Amino acid sequence: MARTIKWFFISLLLLLLAGIGYFTYSFVQFANNIQSRPETTKFGGLTPQQLSMSDSYIPPKWEGNSRVNILILGGDSRGLKKNEVPRSDSIMVASIDPVTKKAYLFSILRDTYVKIPGHGEDRINTALAIGGPNLAMRTVSDLLGIPIQYFFYTDFKGFIALTDAIGGIDLEVEKDMKYRDSEDGHEYDIDLKKGMQHLDGKMALQYVRFRHDAMSDFSRTERQRKFLQAVAQKMQTTGSLVRLPNILKSIDPYLETNLTTTDMLKLGTLAFEAKTEGMVSQQIPPSELLIEKRVGGAEVLSVNRTKLQNYVKALLEGRDPLAPAGKPAEGGHKSTTATAPVKK
Repeated sequence: MARTIKWFFISLLLLLLAGIGYFTYSFVQFANNIQSRPETTKFGGLTPQQLSMSDSYIPPKWEGNSRVNILILGGDSRGLKKNEVPRSDSIMVASIDPVTKKAYLFSILRDTYVKIPGHGEDRINTALAIGGPNLAMRTVSDLLGIPIQYFFYTDFKGFIALTDAIGGIDLEVEKDMKYRDSEDGHEYDIDLKKGMQHLDGKMALQYVRFRHDAMSDFSRTERQRKFLQAVAQKMQTTGSLVRLPNILKSIDPYLETNLTTTDMLKLGTLAFEAKTEGMVSQQIPPSELLIEKRVGGAEVLSVNRTKLQNYVKALLEGRDPLAPAGKPAEGGHKSTTATAPVKK
């Protein structure tokens, strides 16, 4: 009997070690595959001049004990020619404090008119196309007044693969959403019904892309934050952790990042510990600071950079960004949409 028990525990230990080895191998292979390299980058169409401008930004090193800020870029690569670099269809920043484990999620309106270092002023979503991820990181860092240490880039296919790999997301769809787009043979048409639904990858892409209503990109960015919060919560479940090797294998062809394997491990541990339930979610620029202006006959969205940086600083310090300096936030700052009048 004692020998049977002994062999049972030895077998259990061997299975545990094999499982750990498999998870470790899967993670390391995934990390190596998605790291940005000249020979595999999705931004190989950038000219040497563009690269020299974007490479002038050296992301600050994250030691693991201070706030980390990650730029999340969603690209629209449809219809691009070989080596053509996409604009960013969505721009988000995830910020996590490793001490408090407090998480923040900012979505930046892609048509915000900003200074792009070395290229004058333009819409912020062009930074990726004219200088790659480094220029996008520098542009967002200059706008928000915070260091951006890392980036993640994916496209529509990567988004679909991730959603399907985690088994989809149960989410309340706020309204009927319908839009037909013949440019891609209707592959990315949108047709969702109002109500609680289980969204697979293609349905989820429809949900986060829809902007054909009165609130346009303002509502769209709010839906993107809502969906990403749901993904973060599901990724912290036991079921997702068990399926992690398969999840990583499914999405690694579509991702690119500047994270090293070591930093990815540190960040992954922190992300698992982060408090997704109390995540602060915010549109950038907030509706209260938006300024409408015309450039070349077209209307664009602008913002006073100093006021915006003070706003972001207050949020990250737990203060009400719209209250007098020094007043603490009451119950946390909630996500907002652009319901206030735009300043002119």
